[in-house]
Amino acid sequence: TIISIKLSYPTMMKIAALLALVGSAAAFAPAQQGRVNTAVAGKFDGELGAQAPLGFFDPLGLLADESQEQFDRLREVEIKHGRVAMLAVAGYLTTAAGFRFPGCEDIPDGFASFPALYAQGADGQNVLAQMVAFFAVAEIVNREASWAEGVKAEFPGDYRNGAIDYGWDKLSDEEKLKKRAIELNNGRAAQMGILGLMVHEQLGVSILPGNYLPGVH
Repeated sequence: TIISIKLSYPTMMKIAALLALVGSAAAFAPAQQGRVNTAVAGKFDGELGAQAPLGFFDPLGLLADESQEQFDRLREVEIKHGRVAMLAVAGYLTTAAGFRFPGCEDIPDGFASFPALYAQGADGQNVLAQMVAFFAVAEIVNREASWAEGVKAEFPGDYRNGAIDYGWDKLSDEEKLKKRAIELNNGRAAQMGILGLMVHEQLGVSILPGNYLPGVH
């Protein structure tokens, strides 16, 4: 007897995403026979982010011939992208919850906000221009001030530049490493999170509570 089961499109998409997640986890599981002895084996095993269960994960050997300086540059890029992604997820969920700046109550959330702002005329276009200017300034200031005397980053992604501390220097080395690992992992999760939110919005499939879909009134 053949049993026919009809599933809705959103349900099918969620099942597919779950199966893909399970499959990827199995694909990236560490081999039972131990690590392959390559040029990169052990080279960056002690770096932040090389954590269980995968350890230092570079199956394509992209860093096999790279220096510590190149690794640090890539790590800095990863941290910066993670920080941006964490802000993006927070902003996405905040606007999806209905919060708006005064005067922007009629602006939709999600991707629909950009054409809606542009259609507002001079006021909306000024907001878009301010956003671009803010992104440019944020990119300029969020970097090591290597040109300033006495300024040296403690680690990749350290942009305090001798001006901001918030008690960081009072922490032990173990506490610093733990907090840096937390930030790195949260950033990695946020990069996957904002990507999933944007892709599902474009597919028209809600993954938010109440099946809410941003940009749809």
